[in-house]
Amino acid sequence: MIQLNMTNVPTETVYSLGYTTIKISIALIATVIVAQIIDRALAAYLKFASGKLKVDATTYTVVRRIIIVTIYLIGVTVVISIIPGLPDLVFAMAVSAGIGAIIIGLALQGTLSNVFGGLSIAISRPFRVGDVVEMENEYGNIEDITLRHTVIRTWQNKRVIIPNSRISVDTVINWTIDELAVLWAVDFGISYDSDLDLARSIIVDEINQHPDVIHGEDREAKVRVTELGDFAVNLKATFWVTDRPTAWGTGAEIRESVKKRFDKEGVEIPFPYRTIVYKKDMEQR
Repeated sequence: MIQLNMTNVPTETVYSLGYTTIKISIALIATVIVAQIIDRALAAYLKFASGKLKVDATTYTVVRRIIIVTIYLIGVTVVISIIPGLPDLVFAMAVSAGIGAIIIGLALQGTLSNVFGGLSIAISRPFRVGDVVEMENEYGNIEDITLRHTVIRTWQNKRVIIPNSRISVDTVINWTIDELAVLWAVDFGISYDSDLDLARSIIVDEINQHPDVIHGEDREAKVRVTELGDFAVNLKATFWVTDRPTAWGTGAEIRESVKKRFDKEGVEIPFPYRTIVYKKDMEQR
């Protein structure tokens, strides 16, 4: 069993070790405190300036996180410089670790691509915090943009976290760049025996009565014949609504009200007809 005998250790060494430990602790604590203070100050400034000044929340958020990361890197550098002999050791390792740097770079390739993707979003701004977007089959508001990922709050109140590297190569539909209004479509089918003009007037009437439909000279509801199918005349109704979530509910309500009007006024919504001929009947012929 090996015992550590401290009686032969010089007093100066013990004091030096203790002093170094204290300086390292102070540096670490100061780094965390400074980072937290600056982070909260920047967040408070953004909250204040967003209502009074023209501050882009997306760019501000990314820059804020870069500042915080930089503070932590400075703190780590200060700690390294405090430890005797460690700066020279780190420099020597950095010079001689070319292969190791390549390996580490490959290992961090995904993380670095996410970071560069976050910087690209902050610079090019394909979307901003608060925008309504559609990406990877998800529709919702941009809630947060970090150096690594983007958070989307969907219309179902889910939080979808997407790495920035994927966003930079995928297609993003931004519904907020111009306006949120959406041209929505609902399909109907009527029988060949039904009155086409009557069906069209019922659909347009029900659309115009809905409170969420936008009216205007260039945004009037239209109903067009899209197909003469095997058993039905297919119609497509188009109308404008305020946004995508409203469009879905509006379309469902209009579909229901049109169905009730069709039943009341004798417009038939057909189902497939099939004529079955038995083989034995064909042989008798």
